[in-house]
Amino acid sequence: MQNKYIIKATGEREEFNSQKLRSSLERSKASPEIIEKVLTKVQEELKNGTSTKDIYTRAFSLLKKEAKPASISYSLRRAILDLGPTGFPFEQFIAEIFKAKGFETIIDYTARGECVEHEVDIVAWNSNQLIMTEAKFHNEPGMKSDLKVALYINSRWEDLKNCEFSEFGPQKRKMSEGWLVTNTKFSESAIRYARCRNMTLIGWNYPKKGNLQDLIEECGLHPITCLESITPSDEKLLMQSGIVLCKQARENLDIVKQSGLSKHKITEMLKEIDLIQK
Repeated sequence: MQNKYIIKATGEREEFNSQKLRSSLERSKASPEIIEKVLTKVQEELKNGTSTKDIYTRAFSLLKKEAKPASISYSLRRAILDLGPTGFPFEQFIAEIFKAKGFETIIDYTARGECVEHEVDIVAWNSNQLIMTEAKFHNEPGMKSDLKVALYINSRWEDLKNCEFSEFGPQKRKMSEGWLVTNTKFSESAIRYARCRNMTLIGWNYPKKGNLQDLIEECGLHPITCLESITPSDEKLLMQSGIVLCKQARENLDIVKQSGLSKHKITEMLKEIDLIQK
């Protein structure tokens, strides 16, 4: 069969690799039979110059017909991208992951370093760890957090690492770790630098184990943007009310009802949430 070439989100042209599509379908936890069915159909329809976005859209459509919960898992990365252009809901989202891991959290904390003050996106702490995290949100899948970002963040951690903080427990304590978290990818130079400086990077597919997708699925924290029963304007209303996760919507019905969604929309949304989280 003649090789076919596709267009990546970065605009680069590369040969279509069916194993990449298979791997992403396998992460959706669809059955092997459904994966083969979707993969075969996508490859039959594939044309030279097809974008990765179009491939995703077609695979998602096929998967949704066969296994709705699996299609939602498959669309998780897109759902994170749809959290919004401001990045604030993404900070909330990462804070919720920390909470699910047993941490207490603060968003937008002003930390006084040895030289200057720093606005830290998320501070998470428990009895053993005090983690300061910078959350870099991108709303385009082809964007990466590059070396400049890693250099900048590391310089902040260097200014903070010897300082003591009294707000995070009964005694003053120093930062134990500094994280850089993004919803897309890191450049190779950023990864090399982070390894050299012992920085913790968490991206969509980095590191191989314990990456952002792993953490989301492990904690069962699906964003409301993965729901098909609500519109982008509905999502905005919910986010403005502090509802970013499906779990939050289910546990805070009073807030959902006050957000401006109709009773019918709320009923349909809850049915879909129950399907995802059953």
